[in-house]
Amino acid sequence: MSKAVRFNHYGGVDVLNVVEVEKPSPSQGRVLVRVVTAGTNPGEILIREGQLEQKYPTTFPCGEGADFAGIVAELGEGVTSPAVGTAVLGWSNERSAQAEFVCVPAEQVIVKPESLSWEVAGALFIVASTAKAAVAAVAPQRGETILVSGAAGGVGLIVTQLVLRTGAKVVGAAGASRHNWLRSLGAIPVGYDDDLQASLSRVAPDAFDAVIDTVGHGYVDLAIKLGVAPNRINTIIDFEAASRHHAHADGSAKAESGAVLAEIAQLVADGELQVPIAAVYDLKDVRQAYTQLEQGHTGGKVVLRVAAP
Repeated sequence: MSKAVRFNHYGGVDVLNVVEVEKPSPSQGRVLVRVVTAGTNPGEILIREGQLEQKYPTTFPCGEGADFAGIVAELGEGVTSPAVGTAVLGWSNERSAQAEFVCVPAEQVIVKPESLSWEVAGALFIVASTAKAAVAAVAPQRGETILVSGAAGGVGLIVTQLVLRTGAKVVGAAGASRHNWLRSLGAIPVGYDDDLQASLSRVAPDAFDAVIDTVGHGYVDLAIKLGVAPNRINTIIDFEAASRHHAHADGSAKAESGAVLAEIAQLVADGELQVPIAAVYDLKDVRQAYTQLEQGHTGGKVVLRVAAP
């Protein structure tokens, strides 16, 4: 037996429990990983509350979590690498990462760069793939000005840095406590005040070339008001507005690959990208972890520690 996060019906954090489950066994083409760390993501809150039931239907009891890092424990038939004992990071498409053991297809794990911390490794896939897809959707060019909403959030902080690496200028909407961090990267921060459109006009009088929205709350509509072409707008959450304006809604699924994860992991390991860690909780404290995540403006990733490496 092993422990895993489960919930039996939609609801708040109180529906989350760590329970005893059968230890998974890797079938053909799959690997079993003993989890060291696992990530949390805002989309998991929406799924658990039932807000995304049409897009992501749920069968109960349901597990939770996509991101993880750990040690390869067993190999299924036909799998020769990574070898048992190898440190890896990867993802689950079966909401099963927040557990002592996770079983996934072999192509959904990569070898962990030695200098990449366990905390970052276990929380990387969703934000890495989502950010990569969102940036690719609007194709920033050197000299352009790009607005990023939630620029210091889990996905936004990687979006901001990837856009800056193209040579484009980033105007990042974020809470005041994260403005100095954004400035340190080379971005121009703006706050969530009552007249955001006026603030944006002051910092970018020549208008915006593209908008990447990571929070919803009307940013797609705002982008249209700012005169941004729909094909230069991407939202990872406001699907209704994207459909209405014929904008992009590219997220994690568009860039789901080991190659993308390896690219971002190596950039972080080499110090080329920053991924701040806001808090680390033990697996048994999963409710507290999601309580902090739901408050927003965390300033980094909230991670679950499952076991010692």
